[in-house]
Amino acid sequence: MRLGINLGYWGAGMDGDNLAVAKEADQLGYDVCWAAEAYGSDAPTVLAWVAAQTERIDVGSAIMQIPARQPAMTAMTAATLDSLSGGRFRLGLGVSGPQVSEGWYGIKFDKPLSRTREYVEIVRRAMSRERLSYEGEHWTLPLPGGPGKPIKLTVHPEREHIPLYIAAIGPKNLEQTGEIADGALLIFPSADHLEDTALKYLRAGREKAGKTMEGFDVCPTLPLAIGDDVAGLADMFRPYTALYVGGMGSRKQNFYNQLAQRMGYEKEAAEIQDKYLAGDKEGAAAAVPHQLIDQTTLLGSVDRIAERMQAYADAGVTTLTLAPAGFTLDERITALRAGTEALERAGLA
Repeated sequence: MRLGINLGYWGAGMDGDNLAVAKEADQLGYDVCWAAEAYGSDAPTVLAWVAAQTERIDVGSAIMQIPARQPAMTAMTAATLDSLSGGRFRLGLGVSGPQVSEGWYGIKFDKPLSRTREYVEIVRRAMSRERLSYEGEHWTLPLPGGPGKPIKLTVHPEREHIPLYIAAIGPKNLEQTGEIADGALLIFPSADHLEDTALKYLRAGREKAGKTMEGFDVCPTLPLAIGDDVAGLADMFRPYTALYVGGMGSRKQNFYNQLAQRMGYEKEAAEIQDKYLAGDKEGAAAAVPHQLIDQTTLLGSVDRIAERMQAYADAGVTTLTLAPAGFTLDERITALRAGTEALERAGLA
């Protein structure tokens, strides 16, 4: 099992620390460094900055939002980043959510599955450097009856095939991801529930495409914190979990809340959402069960984390992405180093 890191969003007041974390991960032999975007920093700019100051680690978008860019623009960006980084770019895509898609980008959040499928087909076609033409429900290239003509990408990516990942949570999206992508980006993954909440759907998609899980990258992100007080460490992540389960999306369209329900936390997920949407963020955080946090993070001593890493490897994870937590840069670097030590102790390096 390989290790990655996730820097999250840039511009949160610790940008210099994030770069130092990325450089340290590069030296420690981490496999990939992911950066996110929502409605603040954009992922490609951050990844270019990181790639320019690292040597071996891959850089990946987790995610580049589908409503933010036309697919041909995404192909241009991916090809450029792969070329500039010397073949170290991974393209992670996702539809975002209704509030961001419609409120920030002005793109209707409808038919996300068919939109994602067409987007991936166009991106891959463009990156293959064939002349781009496409007829679909959401995109038609070139536009009919006008001056447009099929155009070929002029940039040569370093690699013939840039790995393409999709961020997926729901069963249908997971199945399609297994069918059309090279990897899946997962959030709030529990090793105990991974088969029922994700892997069986990914496997079904691979089978639909006539493929096995061989070579498919199952890539969940987990916060990582080192220490002896597991309960105290878990409390650090109460606001984070409450934000996603309670407030990320509307009452009817919160994919993270639905995931918590599928993990057996139906009552708790409803309480967290009720309190969060009522403005009681502290109450929502207090309502998050300790077990839910502990199942979806890596907390405790190096030995405890090594045991958890083994559970994720046994469940089918191929790249475990860590988000090292800490109040200082030294604490985050310590967590990062503990991650590699735990992997070695588990015999997974």
